[in-house]
Amino acid sequence: MPGIARSTLARSAIDVAPGLLGAQIEVGHGVSMRSGTIVEVEAYGAGDDGASHAFRGVTPRNEAMFGPPGHLYVYRIYGMHWCANVVCSPDGDASAVLIRAVAPITGVDAMWPDRPKAKTERDLCSGPGKLCAALGIDGSHDGADLFDPASPIRLAQSDGVSGAIANRHVVTGPRIGISKAVDRPWRFAVAGDPNVSRPRPPGWNEPSR
Repeated sequence: MPGIARSTLARSAIDVAPGLLGAQIEVGHGVSMRSGTIVEVEAYGAGDDGASHAFRGVTPRNEAMFGPPGHLYVYRIYGMHWCANVVCSPDGDASAVLIRAVAPITGVDAMWPDRPKAKTERDLCSGPGKLCAALGIDGSHDGADLFDPASPIRLAQSDGVSGAIANRHVVTGPRIGISKAVDRPWRFAVAGDPNVSRPRPPGWNEPSR
């Protein structure tokens, strides 16, 4: 996938998802910015994907998912954890890529107070709810334009798989934490990256310590 641009997201989630690995997500500006490299994602389709929030049509909760590509769809699970998704596909098609894990880059010191249960740096962002807490992503970011330099949250230009993780294998597996369409291998992760959430996908291979 070429450098991440809005036009490259105007495709189905399953086509977009692998190319987001290696891209960077940035929250805030200047010295207060927190950021990380995306190392794990899951794709969610629309009409034929029973696990997708778009499956039953547009609602006030999922409205951002039906918008143009390159925006953020944020929702809450279990009444306590936020999850962040990159909206893709043409406007109205409603597919998105859940960001499951990132490797922290900047603002790490500021992440610890928001992730008090984390024991090591690799625990800070090793899950969709964890990374939102660590990076400071919440419902106020729903619908944010990821390509607007003035936006509070941005998707940094990157070469995706062909760039930041060019020499590292990408593994796939079934999506987790869902009860429908569980057999689809639409989870993508960087093999061996310690920030990938558990249970890790087949072939991830625990790195040497």
